[in-house]
Order: sequence, then structure tokens, then C-alpha cells
Amino acid sequence: MKTAKALTLTYLTPVSFASLNGSDKESENISSIKKISAGLEQYPYVSAQAVRRALRNQLEVLGRELSEGTKSATAKGAATTQCNPEKYIDDDLFGFMNAQKSDKGGTSKRTSAVRVSPLIALTPYQGDLDFGTNYMGLLDEGNPNIYETEIHSGLYRGTILVELDRVGCGDGFDAETVSGEKKGRVKDLLLAVKNLWTSGRQSRFLADISPKFTAAALLKVKNPIFLESVQVREKSIDAAMLQETVKDYNGEIIAHVFGARTGFFEGAPEGTKTIGEAFDLISSWVDGHYA
Repeated sequence: MKTAKALTLTYLTPVSFASLNGSDKESENISSIKKISAGLEQYPYVSAQAVRRALRNQLEVLGRELSEGTKSATAKGAATTQCNPEKYIDDDLFGFMNAQKSDKGGTSKRTSAVRVSPLIALTPYQGDLDFGTNYMGLLDEGNPNIYETEIHSGLYRGTILVELDRVGCGDGFDAETVSGEKKGRVKDLLLAVKNLWTSGRQSRFLADISPKFTAAALLKVKNPIFLESVQVREKSIDAAMLQETVKDYNGEIIAHVFGARTGFFEGAPEGTKTIGEAFDLISSWVDGHYA
């Protein structure tokens, strides 16, 4: 466990009815969702920025104090956080950049120790729309404002990679964080992933994007080995691809686990645990690494 450099986790989450991440409006009364094109199909996705915001929000729910944004001291400067990773978990895990002039001079920055992929759909957008009416009665003289929102039902896949050797140390630190706090920060991040939920567009389109299948590994290298290897054919997990991935990276893998929620998928690899058991095991890896 001590030789580990990274922890990677790829997860699947099915969404039955959602409008997860808004894009620019295509017209005045249509709220679109973000999509990427592949051939003739378009696939919705939740941007990495939105996933990172969702993780931050869950860390706050878990009781962690976040580094609030501050206004730039210069007229055209960008807003930044407190830039204090020793105190704030999000400055440590997600990094920052402060280009404002300071007594020390130069730019203060920290590269994120947590790498996040967009949460991208594996099933294409079918053009579905939800119709709504904003009726304000006498305020608009009885004329309803009709609008449409793009919605999607499908399976989404995301990946997170944590550089364990960079948590609690490096840029922005005067002294290395004690192992107990490093461990606590990574374990809270895992809880945030397990309970992933985004606040965007949830008032009318409440959706659960927490993992229903996960493939995780503790690695001697930094490589998101399951990023493209978690595939689903119909409702069946491609177990052969996962087993081949584990075999191909046997020398780099310290430990691995597959977890699945009962009833969502078929064909999970032999030895697959429940989601709760899988996250408990991953958490024990973190305990062992920072012991």
C-alpha cells in the first residue's frame, strides 16, 4: 500500500429522466443540455467542472469547510479561492491559481491532485423535450410563457483519479500535512463520490448520479486504467474487457475491486461486491497507504 501513487475509480450511473448539465440556449425558449458528437449521434455529458462542483458541494455537506471565492484585487483580474490548501480541503484536492500581484511576486498556483473526466452518456440523445409553462397570472396579463427543456434517459460513465502522493503536500504548503489529515481528506472525497449529486437543474429534474457500478484500483503508477474499459452491451457489463485490463496491468496494480448495485446490470465479473462493500474496501486501501 505504501508504494501506491494513485487511486483510480470508474463508475456507471443510469439516469431515467434528467437534464443534467445546461448548455447555451439554442433559442429563446429552449434550454439545451451539453452534448458531444460521435458520427451521426450526439451524447449528453456533464462537464468536468460540474462534477468537481458536485464533489465540492458534497464535501461541504460532509462537514468540510470550503475555500470561498474572493474578488480579484485588480480591475480585470479573475476571482480566486483563498489559495490555502493547508486549511481547505478543496484547495488541496482541486487546486487553484492566483495571478494577483503579491509581496512574493509571481503567480501562486496548485495543480489539482484529483483528476476528473466528464460524466458522459453511453446512450445517445433522442431529441426528447419537456414542455413547461411559466404562468404568472395578472403579472403577464394572462399570457403563459411556454418553454422547452432537453431531457435524456440513459447510462453515464465517469472516472476519477487521485494522485495520492500529492495530497497534503507540494505547491501551496509550507509544511507537509500529517498522514491522518491526508487520509481523512481522501476518505471524505470517496464518500463524496459514493454519494455524488449535482444541484444543477434538480428542482424539476431530480436525478441520482451516484455510482451503481464501479471498477477501482490502487496503482503504483498514475493511469486511469478503467476509463475506456468499463463497457456495457445492452444491460450486461463486459466482464472480459475488465478482466483483461486487470491482467494487462497486473504489475502496476496493488489492489482492485468491482462493485455493483443489485438489479442494475448483468454479467458483472466474478467476485464483484456490493457498492457499499467496494467503497469500504477502497477506504481501507487509503488507511493502509497513509498508515
